[in-house]
Amino acid sequence: MDMLTRDHFFNGNVVLNQPKSGYRFSIDAVILSHLVCPAPGETVLDLGTGCGVIPIMLAFRHPDIQVIGVEIQPSLSILARQNVADNRMTGRVRIVDKDMGQLSPADIDGPVDLVVTNPPYRKLDSGRINADSQRAVARHELKTDLETVLLTARRMLHKSGRFSIIYPSVRTVDLVAAMRSTGLEPKTLTMIHSKPASPARLVAITGIKGGHPGLEVGPPLHLYHDDGTYTRAVEAMFSA
Repeated sequence: MDMLTRDHFFNGNVVLNQPKSGYRFSIDAVILSHLVCPAPGETVLDLGTGCGVIPIMLAFRHPDIQVIGVEIQPSLSILARQNVADNRMTGRVRIVDKDMGQLSPADIDGPVDLVVTNPPYRKLDSGRINADSQRAVARHELKTDLETVLLTARRMLHKSGRFSIIYPSVRTVDLVAAMRSTGLEPKTLTMIHSKPASPARLVAITGIKGGHPGLEVGPPLHLYHDDGTYTRAVEAMFSA
């Protein structure tokens, strides 16, 4: 295992080990874990969990849920298990080593109530691929693509189960169309901007398996003030 950094969140109550070089989670994962609202007793599945940041943050915020993280890269799934153990969540968070395209409900004692994902989003022909394999797999559609993510989510969900994703805003039309064609009807949408006057950078969408048409567009989320400091909304994401 590469050298690690040890970062603390939620006023020191959560610790996350990450490779010092290689894959490191971004604010996208923090935003998604804050926006979704699992109900007590529900089971949540995170597709492409990396070092386990989304399951751990969800389990910390929602102590009455079960969370499963699926990761294809062995080095990251090992690290995710270490993070789960370090946060004393082994009874509520489980990490599964699996290619999501081959995942079945039997692998996770499913189906589940909610699927979340912060998937790779760069197409193979868009930009230079990072030489670091961990980061390349996390950012580029090397091991999976949007269609595989959506089909896996539908397969893992209960009827009327929910699916939440964070994705680049430039691909919003692709995402909405693909969700609808897969049977995950988009129901809520939040545009995410770096600063109040800047164009949207990300989009967060929640859909319902077999849901009826009807999309609610919520207020935009701004990450930074003009001086570069976090907005109050983002500060709240890091403090619980």
